[in-house]
Amino acid sequence: MSRLVKPIVVVGTRESVLARWQTDWVVAQLKASFPQTCFVVKPVKTQGDKILDVALAKIGDKGLFTKELELALLNGEIDLAVHSLKDVPTVLPPGLTIGAICERTDWRDVLISRHPGGLAALPAGARLGTSSLRRKAQLWRARPDLQLVDIRGNLQTRWRKMATAGLDGIILAAAGVLRLGWAEKISQYLPGEICLPAVGQGAIGVEIREGDRQTTRMVACLHHLPTALCVRAERALLRVLEGGCQIPIAALGSLDNTGELVLTGLVASLDGRMVCQGREQGTKDQPEELGKRLAARLLAQGAGAILEQVKRESGR
Repeated sequence: MSRLVKPIVVVGTRESVLARWQTDWVVAQLKASFPQTCFVVKPVKTQGDKILDVALAKIGDKGLFTKELELALLNGEIDLAVHSLKDVPTVLPPGLTIGAICERTDWRDVLISRHPGGLAALPAGARLGTSSLRRKAQLWRARPDLQLVDIRGNLQTRWRKMATAGLDGIILAAAGVLRLGWAEKISQYLPGEICLPAVGQGAIGVEIREGDRQTTRMVACLHHLPTALCVRAERALLRVLEGGCQIPIAALGSLDNTGELVLTGLVASLDGRMVCQGREQGTKDQPEELGKRLAARLLAQGAGAILEQVKRESGR
């Protein structure tokens, strides 16, 4: 029986080198399963790619790197869109759904530094570049003396800015650094005790139109159930807290040795001085319920007041 689903499938992607790497990886997996199908990659420039001189926290992040791709999906210009899952809002536009969540690679953040050693070895008052409020809050919690500088752009741009802006280092997601073959540049993988990741960090999401049965069947070969269960719990927590990747909310789901789902979450003030954090464990059959339960625990600790303060201070 032929495994051909569609003669031509148009795959949407952002234009960055990392986004293209992720899309090329997805297309390679699809080609292996559907060799008779022609896959065409269509780059789309998103709002987040166009506005590079303003901190992300100042312009908001709901759909900042996905909206234009989602419009292309809804208009039938593309058949599926490949995203870094941490960029995908927890509430999708009507008519769209996540068709597949690919196996997560390393979820950690990393330090790339001009100095030997890791975060603890940096000189007093060291200047680090990061555009993430989540990372800033947790880094200041660990090292209140650090000077954290907003830095935007793709990985190559941030690498150049480390030198041109006189930075001691930059903080990036390990997944992107590893996917681009930069492992040798990493000074330290930051453990969860120092820096919990963004929701969905390290995972690739494939967005499709609801009701598109052919594409649904096609992308099923990309779906990694253990990753999906963990990410569903993380996204449920984020949905309740109504945050995004530019709010200091962090979460990490994992499956323990017994097969139960464990979810750790954190909400922090911008300076890292106020932190609500917790851990929930439960059956993997109801990941969303686990996320909601942990969100309720964080709210009971005062997470709501912290998030309101963050929005005021960041100009949201």
